Amino acid sequence: MKLEGKKIILGITGSIAAYKSVQLLRLLIKEGADVKVVITLAAKDFVSPLVLSTLSKKNVLIDFFNNDNWSNHVELGRWADLLLIAPLSCNTLAKMANGICDNFLMSVYLSSICPVMVAPAMDDDMWKHPSTKRNIETVKSYGNTVIPVASGELASGLIGEGRMAEPEEIVSTITDFFLSSNDLSGLKALVTAGPTYEMIDPVRFIGNHSSGKMGIAIAKELIKRGADVILVIGPSEQKVPSEISEVIRIRSAEEMYNACMERFSSVNIAIMSAAVADYTPVHTVGEKIKKGDNKSLVIELKGTKDILKSLGDTKKEGQILVGFALETRNEKENALKKLQAKNADLIVLNSLRDEGAGFGLNTNKITIFDKNGKEYSFSVKDKSKVAVDIIDTIKTLINA
Repeated sequence: MKLEGKKIILGITGSIAAYKSVQLLRLLIKEGADVKVVITLAAKDFVSPLVLSTLSKKNVLIDFFNNDNWSNHVELGRWADLLLIAPLSCNTLAKMANGICDNFLMSVYLSSICPVMVAPAMDDDMWKHPSTKRNIETVKSYGNTVIPVASGELASGLIGEGRMAEPEEIVSTITDFFLSSNDLSGLKALVTAGPTYEMIDPVRFIGNHSSGKMGIAIAKELIKRGADVILVIGPSEQKVPSEISEVIRIRSAEEMYNACMERFSSVNIAIMSAAVADYTPVHTVGEKIKKGDNKSLVIELKGTKDILKSLGDTKKEGQILVGFALETRNEKENALKKLQAKNADLIVLNSLRDEGAGFGLNTNKITIFDKNGKEYSFSVKDKSKVAVDIIDTIKTLINA
């Protein structure tokens, strides 16, 4: 039984797809999971609490009070290894995105310290509405996993997207999640993220459009899989996960270089996803440069220290070093040159010519090259999924 010993809260909301939750519950129990069911008042119109309690052999929780007994949502939220909400209605999605706590299920969600998965279910037009898309992205940004919807016949009679994933698919996703969890336990990882700012004067700098999203997604995936993570991050507005053991905030390439060199010897994995400036001003002016009568300004630049190559030069046996290559032409050729020149184990290639890839986006499209000559190509995905692909590829090297 693949889920033996796993404690799962199954949340069911008001959607016609709630009928699938009965089969989902049966499959979870069949795989050995200990399941407690929480439903909303609206869900009672679609699925019987009696059926759910009979299958789970536990009382179904609906409200804060059950037969004059108080149901402790905080205790329940700390009991579970996973909170699964399936189906997730459009209404509950909006509540999750905005922290609205007006029922027992939302109280459990806001109290949970475990991973959260949701399986949305709604009509095609609702699924494609801009507010729904925004709420989905918000829920993902909190670290929750959204199981993709399916296409097909909907309750309205229309054909389109919005069907809840089938119970078998949901159970498979959960099983894969638990199998991958803690597979990096005991390992320490160094991750860089975001841009660097090379100061010209106190108010101007040379920088780039990197948001830090990719690096944060990688750090989250490493944490999810049990690794101890050190994050070196340049100027970025991205929220840093509280589980990261050490966060070093830097501005310049020089500061990132020093932080990485100081910590590299203590880690097993180093993933250099930051967009580090290749050049920095030779002289930084202490006061703001005035335009005055000058119509032009010449700034002398010098190369920054090559962080990836420096780490590659000092890499010890057993350490895995991953670099990134953002290219606009001769992508594969340049990526392979970088892989060899920097003594890296993997190079993750991004091409600005690929739709859905580049700075500031929530998606990315990558190709990974390893030191053994293998090439791994992936489609456009959310950056959280791209992080999974990167870590899975690192695992192949660890297991080799």
